[in-house]
Amino acid sequence: MRKSAAGRPAKARRAAKKPAEPAVDLAVGRRIRDLRRARAMSLATVAARTHLSIGFISQIERGLSSPSLRVLATLADVLGVGIAALFGAAPNDGASNGIVTREGQRAELKLWRTGISKQLLSPAGSENLLNLFLVHLEPGGSTGDELYTHDGEEAGLVLEGEMTLTVDAGTWTLKQGDSFRFASRRPHRFSNPADDAKTVVLWVNCVTQAG
Repeated sequence: MRKSAAGRPAKARRAAKKPAEPAVDLAVGRRIRDLRRARAMSLATVAARTHLSIGFISQIERGLSSPSLRVLATLADVLGVGIAALFGAAPNDGASNGIVTREGQRAELKLWRTGISKQLLSPAGSENLLNLFLVHLEPGGSTGDELYTHDGEEAGLVLEGEMTLTVDAGTWTLKQGDSFRFASRRPHRFSNPADDAKTVVLWVNCVTQAG
């Protein structure tokens, strides 16, 4: 007797959702491609400035590769925008004039391979220098073992769970209510060390470059 979808193991149900995730990569890739072309930059130019291969950048633009937050931050730097500019368009009621973002209008960037998602709380726009995010870290979610840098300055407040933050040679475990600030040019990375609990962080990024 065949099992119903509701009777499938949780692992099988999660696997059934996987095909939808590359669509996220495709949307991000198209946004990167559009920004690159708007700046009349070739793949070779972007590759030389980011120290990423032409093939890898091409795969990202075509949605064939899921970039890490480190890679996205590097690409955003070279394109002269904040990472918020890589978010897709969100519903807009047309009445906020770029000032208010309703809860149902948040643009979201899902880095599904690394267990990180970022909701953009401030109005979207590639010219914005200050952006507010709600960052969700799944259990074990991480930017990776490699430290990375990018333009600007950042700060945040842990709203839920805990986060391990490394800046330069220092590492801290931040719990609910703890906050931080550092210049983004300082090598850094972060992760959720928990095996069974999500972390939520209110995160601010301020960049000095404008698109």
